[in-house]
Amino acid sequence: MGKKSSLIKRYFPCWSDRVFFLCGVLMLCSEVWKQLVLTFSLGHGAYNWWYFPFQLCSIPMYVLLAYPWVRRESVRRMLLAFLMSFGLLGGIAVFADTSGLMYPLSTLTVHSWAWHFLLILIGISAGAVYFQRLQSDAKNVLFSRALSEALPLRPFIHAAIFYLCCCALAEFFNLTLDRYGLINMFYINPDLQMQQVVFRDLVPLIGNLPAILVYIAATVAGAFLFFLVWNLLFRLIRR
Repeated sequence: MGKKSSLIKRYFPCWSDRVFFLCGVLMLCSEVWKQLVLTFSLGHGAYNWWYFPFQLCSIPMYVLLAYPWVRRESVRRMLLAFLMSFGLLGGIAVFADTSGLMYPLSTLTVHSWAWHFLLILIGISAGAVYFQRLQSDAKNVLFSRALSEALPLRPFIHAAIFYLCCCALAEFFNLTLDRYGLINMFYINPDLQMQQVVFRDLVPLIGNLPAILVYIAATVAGAFLFFLVWNLLFRLIRR
């Protein structure tokens, strides 16, 4: 028992590491269940690439599974910044058009709604952990200087670069896996017309590819707005 406890403290020294990893494992197990149901109950053994788990709302699952094992502080802050901005955006934005949450099976619909509510809770928790780490870090000159003023922007910039890398990987999946079936990761497949609300109305005006680029830019801008909200909360708390 003591050995098990020491291993937990060694690899999961903070309560946030344990909670985030547990959430990641829970999301992974539920995603495996979802894929099995979609493939065998609804697809009769044929895999539906439309539900390949690499959307913006899927990325937090991978981040949560990786976070406790990351030891470099700058990377950990980047992952937290991603969860509290892009992850939170992915959890909230879906409610602008809930049609994507509906499935033929009620259990899948419940899973989809629960998943996005969990993303919101994780985003808020990540923001709280980010605050805690920022306030307790007096050794890092960059952060200690910014402590009384605002959240430093560097972690968000790194999170935005991470998001753009995910977009590039999503596009790779779109262009290489489309031979096996319909696929639209991150909803940016140039071979398919933009489907996201508001942005699909831009297609007749500026074309599909420009609408996709505007959508990507708007996602970064939306995530940055969430980061600014955290900034405001940080200022209020510091008063």
